[in-house]
Amino acid sequence: MGNVKTHLGQNEMIMLVSTNTKSRKPVFANPAYAHEAIDTLYRLQTLHPFFLFGFVIMPDHCHILLNVPPPETISVIMRQFKSGVSHNLGIGPFWQERFHMETPENSKAALKYIHENPVKAGLVDSPERYKWSSASGLWDVTDLETWIE
Repeated sequence: MGNVKTHLGQNEMIMLVSTNTKSRKPVFANPAYAHEAIDTLYRLQTLHPFFLFGFVIMPDHCHILLNVPPPETISVIMRQFKSGVSHNLGIGPFWQERFHMETPENSKAALKYIHENPVKAGLVDSPERYKWSSASGLWDVTDLETWIE
């Protein structure tokens, strides 16, 4: 492994990560692009294992709740996710350069926040009706309840 740098605090915590498209352009309003973002997330998980508790792909941003065990880092995961989605879509760079990360005090509340995002944006009337979210039940995620107990 050589010069792998882990972030002990980060690697032990559940993290809420958010990233936006440049100028909040609604790239993921295209269903094929939203689907590719999710597919890229799962391909990335096989290459750089991490625990995925929930996510939402909104038209102009994404939220992901995850835990990244050592030796991986959140920086590697997000860099690979963003570059992978851009490459796979073939539409050039469209992300804002940075991402926002926090370690929520209440992981269940953070997951609820993620799942409620499409409702608050007026895209659906309930979280389960938004296809591009782990709330839909269409995507495989780690059960947060059993992980935090």
